[in-house]
Amino acid sequence: PDFPKTAFAWGTAVDTFASKGVKNISAYTVASDQGGYVEGVIAAKLSKSGSVGAIGPVPAGDGQLTILGFQAGAKATNPNIKVATQFTNDFSNAALMSQAAQTMVANGADVLTGTSQAVTGAIAVCKDKGVLWFGNQSDQTSLAPSVVVASQVYDWTPFIKQLMTSAQQGTLGGQVLTGTLANKVLVIKYNSGYNLPADVKALADKTIAGLSDGSIKTNVAP
Repeated sequence: PDFPKTAFAWGTAVDTFASKGVKNISAYTVASDQGGYVEGVIAAKLSKSGSVGAIGPVPAGDGQLTILGFQAGAKATNPNIKVATQFTNDFSNAALMSQAAQTMVANGADVLTGTSQAVTGAIAVCKDKGVLWFGNQSDQTSLAPSVVVASQVYDWTPFIKQLMTSAQQGTLGGQVLTGTLANKVLVIKYNSGYNLPADVKALADKTIAGLSDGSIKTNVAP
């Protein structure tokens, strides 16, 4: 309200505060369950132990959606697969992520995923143990090129362009933008250095197409 001629946007959220009379805030978020679902499908196909794991910071927001999607995708591909989940209740403690990953690996998980900036702890465990990893939010291939299979990347570029255009046209707020695989704000980036079997890649691409056109649903909610 102190800057009524300035357009603001915040995320990942859906509240524009319009109910409080604020007119210059937009919100952006992601249907990260979609990317998580694709990763779960691939994980279930690649797992040799029949056990995978997902680690998050808190059971809320896009991090939780990612993990729920991962579970759904893995179960849809292999109903008998075991999907361990854990929330560390901390966004930046890499040691807690490392501990969670070590426990899951000790219990048989051979594919892991996770969210938050603390995933570096889990990725280090995967790299050391030769456990496969699926990245989220950013392309995490460079952190462990030998074990990162793919990453769900948030590419905010289309939203930034849309918000700038809207502001130039006089609309300073009130928009809620949701990133999906269809609008390319969510993008699955494969690690070109990982030899993903052709049939698994084909299934992943088919899943992405289905989620994009609506023929496949994740059927999850936080």
